[in-house]
Amino acid sequence: FHAVLLERRKFKMLGWNVSYDFSDPDFDICENIIAMYLDENPHEIPWAAIRYLIAEANYGGRVTEHPDNRVLNAYCAEFFSPNALQPKFMLSTLPTYYIPEESSLSSYKNYVKELPMSEPPEAFGQHVNAEISSSMQDTENMLSTIIAMTGGSGGGGGDARDALVMDTCNNLLEKLPENVDWEEVRERNAADPSPLKVCLLQEIERYNALLSFTRASIKLLQKGLQGFVVISMEQEEVLAALFQGTVPKSWLYAYPSMKPLSSWMPDLADRIELLNVWGFNGVPKVFWLGGITYPTSLITALLQAAARKSMISVDLLSFDFIVQSVDESSITSLPKDGAYIKSMILEGAKWDANTMALTDAETMQLFSPMPIVHFKPVTRKKAATEGIYACPLYLYPIRTGSRERPSFMIWVELKSGQYAPDLWTKRGAALLLSVA
Repeated sequence: FHAVLLERRKFKMLGWNVSYDFSDPDFDICENIIAMYLDENPHEIPWAAIRYLIAEANYGGRVTEHPDNRVLNAYCAEFFSPNALQPKFMLSTLPTYYIPEESSLSSYKNYVKELPMSEPPEAFGQHVNAEISSSMQDTENMLSTIIAMTGGSGGGGGDARDALVMDTCNNLLEKLPENVDWEEVRERNAADPSPLKVCLLQEIERYNALLSFTRASIKLLQKGLQGFVVISMEQEEVLAALFQGTVPKSWLYAYPSMKPLSSWMPDLADRIELLNVWGFNGVPKVFWLGGITYPTSLITALLQAAARKSMISVDLLSFDFIVQSVDESSITSLPKDGAYIKSMILEGAKWDANTMALTDAETMQLFSPMPIVHFKPVTRKKAATEGIYACPLYLYPIRTGSRERPSFMIWVELKSGQYAPDLWTKRGAALLLSVA
């Protein structure tokens, strides 16, 4: 159990949201807990108490993320149960890992010698894609470090760099969308009392501020490159980022993104197009939740709209998640309640359109598209556990987010298919609004 928790860290975000430093004292305390309870209760072992003390009190005391706590509980439920007392209890789906029967010290040594030097992902309940993903991230980190050490240049002089950045600035100004007309949108939707209108106007304000700031930043850098103004430290950072093809950090205050500059600008244009269509043509039939700077504001607005319509408190509502079997072109009208949400991505699993449930992802397919899902507000229902996986929805691949902007959005209930929900918990299966 202790070894599995430590070795899961190699899978990055598919292992733990936060890389925890579980230590030998954690192991020793749990060993003492088990020994004490077995001595005091040799005939009726209090498994529930043991699991709680290990997963919640001891190891759980270090865990800061709720999804990580679910991983702890999933392993605890498997390892600390009456099944563990059966002969050759299997510790994973692989035949290599099991609890050997009581025997001599030499037989235990032989068993350990037969274990592989490197553990396959299946030993942790993971898919082979988890190892591929972590290896790719290690490679990207190594290459980024090499580029940073070399200064990110190919040996060209300062004049060549300035000319390249100037061309980049000109291209960005051509592609940068115009600000959305907030006043006209407000007047067009003046008669709409829906909370969705408030969400729309707030989004337009944030994006207009981002567009104005980005445009001013580019023009100021151009003046600096031409020698009209002194380039400040902030502009130096913008210059270095544009030269390397990355998005300057100062431009990422509206919403987090890991995209390179070449992908970030078209994505920004798509986001502005979403607001223009919403503001001038009415509420879209299918929402792109990832195009909102604060997706939780739209989710809350949907609940508020349903609460007003039903004349009940918003605290009494939650969502029912109905996966659709049709594509966007087949949806011709708005739902009576809630909204259709598109462009979500599954990591650690894929959606089987035949069984309408989660299933194994294809090898090398790290991300899988999720069909349109109807977020339908309903009176708060009892949480379903049998055959249902509570899938976390994250804003982008960095699941911890930042102190200012958490990445976690909401729990989306999906059918777990042929596997128990705990398997998807171990695999770190999650929905993302963006893969970068």
